[in-house]
Amino acid sequence: MPFQKGQSGNPAGRPRGSRNRKMIVLQSMLDEDGEAILHQAMKMAKAGNTFALRLCMERLLPKRRHEPLQCELPPIRKAADAVTAMGGIADAVGAGDVAPAEAAALAKVVTGFVQALFTHGLDERLTKVEAAATQRQEQRQLAALSPTPASSNADAPA
Repeated sequence: MPFQKGQSGNPAGRPRGSRNRKMIVLQSMLDEDGEAILHQAMKMAKAGNTFALRLCMERLLPKRRHEPLQCELPPIRKAADAVTAMGGIADAVGAGDVAPAEAAALAKVVTGFVQALFTHGLDERLTKVEAAATQRQEQRQLAALSPTPASSNADAPA
C-alpha cells in the first residue's frame, strides 16, 4: 500500500517530544545531584582544569545569537532610498561599528523591503491595467448589444 502524502508510516509510533528511558534516568540523576556536580566542576575549573573551565563557560555564558543590533538606517520610502541605506551599512562595517555578519543581515532586511516595494508597485500597476481592460470589455459588450442606428435614406432618390 503506497504512503499517503502528509501521513506517517506508523501512526501509532512514539509521540512527538517523548523521551527514552536513558534520558529520563539521566534527567532524574541531574535533578538529584546537579548542584553537587556543578560545584565540583567549578572547583576543577578554579584548580586549572581547562576542560572543566571550558565546560563551565559554555554553560554559564552561551554563545550570543540574535542579539538586537543598534543601528540607525534612513527611512526607505522608495527603492532609490535603499542605496543610501546600503551605503550606511557599508560605512558602519568600514568603521568597525557593525560586524560583517550583522551587516549582511541588515542588507537582507533592506533588500526584502525593496522587493516588497517593487511587488507592491507591480500589483498597483496590474490592478490599473486589469481595471482598464475590464472597462474596455464592458464597453465592447454594450456596443454589441445596442441597436445600430438605421442608415438614413434621406439622400436616396424616391
